[in-house]
Amino acid sequence: MAHYDQSVGELKDRVVHINRVTKVVKGGKNFSFSALVVVGDGKGWVGYASGKAREVPAAIAKGVERAKRNLLHVPLKGATIPHPVVGRFGSGQVMLKPASPGTGVIAGGAVRAVLEDILTKSIGSANPQNVLRATIAGLTQLRSAETVAQRRGKEVADLGLEAGR
Repeated sequence: MAHYDQSVGELKDRVVHINRVTKVVKGGKNFSFSALVVVGDGKGWVGYASGKAREVPAAIAKGVERAKRNLLHVPLKGATIPHPVVGRFGSGQVMLKPASPGTGVIAGGAVRAVLEDILTKSIGSANPQNVLRATIAGLTQLRSAETVAQRRGKEVADLGLEAGR
């Protein structure tokens, strides 16, 4: 597995969802916040995590720190993904399809925070955590043409695909 080289580029973080959690105790109510955060460099590296703290900025900072530790590399074809895929997590499903150049992001909610130049449809759960995990599950299924050709012991041209798909 490849590891992210921090000298390559800067990781950008995006807050997907902030949730206020209340715990009722003897003296009253304790409020805390959980923040669902996505980090990535826009060139194929992406990670997500949840951070919890008494204040929103601290929760976001914790989420970003954890997300940077859990980065995964996604094979890209230009600015989009190489092939269609369906990611599943719990009752959530996210269909991911490659977009033609210049299409932009046709996605909502948690998926929008992760991807650019893509067509998506979220089916089932609307819970941001489940949608985000389904999206990441779909991204882990992606394979580049070079990887598939290497596993089959063939050349990319022998696969019947245009190069780089």
